[in-house]
Amino acid sequence: MFKKILIANRGEIALRVIRTCREMGIKTVAVYSKADKESLHVRFADEAVCIGPPSSSLSYLNMPNIIAAAEITNADAIHPGYGFLSENAEFSRICEEYNIKFIGASPDMINKMGDKATAKETMKKAGVPTIPGSEGLLSSVDEGLKIAKKIGYPVILKATAGGGGRGMRIVKEQSGFKKAWDDARMEAGAAFGNDGLYLEKFVEEPRHVEIQVVGDKNGKACHLSERDCSIQRRHQKLVEETPSPVVDKKLRDKMGAAAIKGAKAIKYEGAGTIEFLVDKHGNFYFMEMNTRIQVEHPVTEQVTNFDLIKEQIKVAAGIPISGKNYYPQLCSMECRINAEDPSKDFRPCPGKIQSLHIPGGQGVRVDSHVYAGYTIPPNYDSMIAKLIVTAQSREECIVRMKRALGEFIIEGIKTTIPFHLKLMDDEKFKKGDFTTKFLETFDFSDLK
Repeated sequence: MFKKILIANRGEIALRVIRTCREMGIKTVAVYSKADKESLHVRFADEAVCIGPPSSSLSYLNMPNIIAAAEITNADAIHPGYGFLSENAEFSRICEEYNIKFIGASPDMINKMGDKATAKETMKKAGVPTIPGSEGLLSSVDEGLKIAKKIGYPVILKATAGGGGRGMRIVKEQSGFKKAWDDARMEAGAAFGNDGLYLEKFVEEPRHVEIQVVGDKNGKACHLSERDCSIQRRHQKLVEETPSPVVDKKLRDKMGAAAIKGAKAIKYEGAGTIEFLVDKHGNFYFMEMNTRIQVEHPVTEQVTNFDLIKEQIKVAAGIPISGKNYYPQLCSMECRINAEDPSKDFRPCPGKIQSLHIPGGQGVRVDSHVYAGYTIPPNYDSMIAKLIVTAQSREECIVRMKRALGEFIIEGIKTTIPFHLKLMDDEKFKKGDFTTKFLETFDFSDLK
């Protein structure tokens, strides 16, 4: 087992990793930018090293500085959390080169799953259902037009190196294809330095449902059931839950088996997530694989009594998994508490937290790095906490979430709490009747 792990991340996920390491008897090293000097992950780690100024490119994405911090503290492993360098094949390779264990996917696995066209082809060969579309990247607009005609409109153009909805365009009819092609390529090229596009059939009334998987170096893989992440805005998730309101035992077994096929096809090691789109008929299609821990992993932990960070560390240390699949015994739901003003188009709202009251009670968990007097820097993602509730049923989860949100007091900044409170009262949401487009028609006008 590792003696000391450096966490190449910040905020709540860094603190989350520190907690599990402490329970496992492993020393920790926090790295931080000058903007994060007062963050809790810096206070609670055994050691802390400043790696640069506030800008991510000069700190949390600064590979030489992070490796140097690992070397001077004699860390024998690096946990990248999510975001930043967690799915960076080059960083994974550099860790190998310096004989530091990267607690995440290998460079080869990241490359196979990081490029969406390659990932789709890999999954297709493994027998995982995929959305009809182009075989790899499109060579020209004419090729795209031919495929779109063959599979039928609507179709969607996607950037192969895309993320966060950038480089994506929905095309409802042939007349709009050329403009969508030009716009998507331009946006993808500017955002990712790669204007490659592929094409898929557009899935109507989709649900975003992902399967948590874990694999080890012996070729074993298991799944921990699904999470429904359909409540999202501009492809950014706001609420996640398990089990999904639309997944029954039969569909869960089929999706779980497909996810394991996918994980085994690339000999996946560690914790990862196979993401699917589920249509209104119950058909599901591979969307992408995230070769890292997810923001929403706590809801899975709550319903399976399984520490996913601990499992990541054990697998990285060469300890085999049991191979047993885990199924939800309870219901769990997570609301992302962001420093944003939902009444002003979710405008970021950094600043000083004047006072703070964290909710508690039966079935309530809060993962956060903030405290009263803490100043939220403007340099990073606006998520400041995750409120997770667990109960016997989805109905009880919603009631408990509403109660916990009412107790969650953050003064000094605007947050997404008013939005979540209103969502918990929405009749369609309470019935589980929603798709990934749900918030496009949601009324934000009376939020305070």
